Amino acid sequence: MAAKILIALFAVILVFVIIVASRPAEFSYQRNITISATPSLVFPHVNDLHKWQVWSPWAKKDPAAKSVFEGPTAGVGAAMSWAGNNDVGEGKMTLVESKPDELVQYRLDFKKPFEGTNIADFTFKPEGGNTRVKWTMSGKNTFVFKAISLFMDCDKMIGGEFEKGLTDLKGIVESGNRE
Repeated sequence: MAAKILIALFAVILVFVIIVASRPAEFSYQRNITISATPSLVFPHVNDLHKWQVWSPWAKKDPAAKSVFEGPTAGVGAAMSWAGNNDVGEGKMTLVESKPDELVQYRLDFKKPFEGTNIADFTFKPEGGNTRVKWTMSGKNTFVFKAISLFMDCDKMIGGEFEKGLTDLKGIVESGNRE
């Protein structure tokens, strides 16, 4: 009887491992918003990490998080390290590409609660007098994240935060609060 239970348990574990291993090796989450302003008015809020703090959904999750800025204020080389509660974890974001009014790209190096490196892109497309902003995060799925994605809708979870941030960015830019 015990042998049958062990064989059944092994079979369940094996099937689980096969299912997890068959999940996609990479992920990409993205959200879009249209802002009633030109790209030149939107771009600085994403290109300057100090301004990022005003609209970032993660900054709101832990207002007491400690942030340390390095490098230039804005543009390539600007970086921010953070350490906060369990909702925001710990890590560093570094601006690795900046094309005025077109693109801002960050490398995200997470330390806690999980280690990993992802890329986040913001693209700015003019649409008449408006700007279409697309926020994308992509990276490699580790075995652990493949397993988590079986039980959690990561696109909905991360995408929901992107939607909050983009909505706040829209509000700041459209209100004229362009500090």
